Amino acid sequence: MTTVQHDASADLLARYDPATPFFFASPRGTLATEGEFFTVPDSGDVPASIRGVLDLARTDGQADPIVCGALPFDRSGPPRLTVPVRTHRAGPLPTRLAPPAGPAAGPVRRAEVPSGAAYADGVRRAVARMRAGELDKVVLARALDVTTDAPIDIGLLLRRLAARDPTGYTFAAGLGEGAGTLVGSSPELLLSRHGALVTTNPLAGSIARSADPAEDSARAHALLGSPKDRREHALVIDAVAEALRPYCDDLDVPAGPCLIRTAAMWHLSTVITGRVKDPSISSLTLAAALHPTPAVCGTPTPDARAAIAEYEPFDRGFYTGLVGWEDARGDGEWVLVLRCAVAEGRTARLYAGAGVVADSDPHAELAETTAKFRTMLTGLGL
Repeated sequence: MTTVQHDASADLLARYDPATPFFFASPRGTLATEGEFFTVPDSGDVPASIRGVLDLARTDGQADPIVCGALPFDRSGPPRLTVPVRTHRAGPLPTRLAPPAGPAAGPVRRAEVPSGAAYADGVRRAVARMRAGELDKVVLARALDVTTDAPIDIGLLLRRLAARDPTGYTFAAGLGEGAGTLVGSSPELLLSRHGALVTTNPLAGSIARSADPAEDSARAHALLGSPKDRREHALVIDAVAEALRPYCDDLDVPAGPCLIRTAAMWHLSTVITGRVKDPSISSLTLAAALHPTPAVCGTPTPDARAAIAEYEPFDRGFYTGLVGWEDARGDGEWVLVLRCAVAEGRTARLYAGAGVVADSDPHAELAETTAKFRTMLTGLGL
């Protein structure tokens, strides 16, 4: 593999097209790949498979190989991870990007899966189970199927997403022949490892933003002071910290959350850092120890998974899975697959979810998913 350094991350974004197997932009930097040297086999132990594939690439003469791609929500499902032939790297995207002209899709037909009424009913039933003591939290999602009159321009969609939230995590990952492209703009870093430093940034507790500055500020302050949302957030932070403690020293867990924002949403956020005890523990090994967190599944995890299977009438696939990269040193970045779609030809399936706890309001959770769809719908120019 050849690694090429670029001065302008915006150039990598501008040059993206669906023939590019992988694109990933984060606050640390931007990378885009060419070609596929090798595909990581579905062995059941993905971190071990990655180590084997990267060793093979180095034996073949690649000086600094990486593995990149996506893993599904269901850990038993097959990953889509490859070693590229060539990797282009640059710094972070500019904090101000001019949105490209024109929509990424033409006139559309839409279908909700499930309907809004059915989703709210699922939330209502989940809340009843929580009040009966069966669950602490479950994340329930719904999908929106979009069919356009002309093929979706994935490159234009990616550039629109990046312009809308340039400091987030913007990604596009080819899923293989006929499987489409996973594309999105996630606000949530599941885990990064750079040298000994380990960082995770769980988000839980959200509210839609307002175009009115005074109302937007009021919503942010209401979220920060919401007992329901802070309780939901604490469940996630406790689980993440507990999962990392066996692997990390000097774990720093702030006492309370702060606010972060995207163009569409306010979120409660906590940045947790630590130092890895054993340098052989890779970024994906650490990410796998966390996945799925209560931020995308719920708690207790087995009961939340069962509720998701009962209430969601679709397979999540890569939604709420992981997307990112890892190098031969074990350094890497993995983000949660949120604010995303799988696009192929004239169709795209969009996903959005909300964390449900005992005092959740079904209509409020439905409104939250509607607001989260806004990221991808705006990216499509709809």
